[in-house]
Amino acid sequence: MNKLNMIEIQKYAEEHIAIFHKQRLDVVIEKLNLNDLLLHKNPYLFKAKNIFTAQQLIKSMADAYLQSGEETKFGNFIEGLAIFVCDQVYGAEKIKETGKGMDFKFEKDGIIYVVECKAGWNWGNKSQINQIKLDSQYAKEKWGREGKEVRVINGCCFGKGKNKAEQAGYEKICGQDFWYFISGDDELYIKLIEPIGHKAKEKNEEFEIAYASLQYKLTLEFAQRFCDDGGIIDWKKLLEFNSGRKQKKQKNR
Repeated sequence: MNKLNMIEIQKYAEEHIAIFHKQRLDVVIEKLNLNDLLLHKNPYLFKAKNIFTAQQLIKSMADAYLQSGEETKFGNFIEGLAIFVCDQVYGAEKIKETGKGMDFKFEKDGIIYVVECKAGWNWGNKSQINQIKLDSQYAKEKWGREGKEVRVINGCCFGKGKNKAEQAGYEKICGQDFWYFISGDDELYIKLIEPIGHKAKEKNEEFEIAYASLQYKLTLEFAQRFCDDGGIIDWKKLLEFNSGRKQKKQKNR
């Protein structure tokens, strides 16, 4: 077991949280357009919320679209941070094998730990839970050949969730317990909050300005294409675009 180096962890967190902020901004500036937004969100949901103007709809849809993407991007960041921390202390090895769900492994006290890392504790439908059970069985069979005990861990970067490991085939460790498990530092889960918030105010101001500009442009375009002369959403026209049957192209005769 090596000593935890908080200076290096802070440096890693600050560098990689900057990547997260850049990815958020890139989506707003370069990637998000009206067609993608309308095709990826459920119009029935927004009708049920009594939304009737272009401005209301675009803001609601864009907020939902970006939040979903941000959760994925931040999940990638926090999982990468967990691997970096564990590598410092226990020499964690990133698992490159695709399709098996496991992220990294390390050895502690003569036991091989294989970790599937998740950002939060409340994840997974029935199919995904069944998959991690299969992945756990595979991991034990593969690394158990080395003659050492293998334990599979579902590590969650926040939360307090637990499971019955003897029934599930893997152990779920969350929040403070998870960060302690991979670092040996009982207070690491608190120490991480400052470097993760590095330049958050500056980066978010830049994002909000770009996002406000995007909402303005999308609202104008939406109003021109999907609103009546009074500025009220034409739901029939919107649904035809979102869900209508594709028309076959007529061949010239």
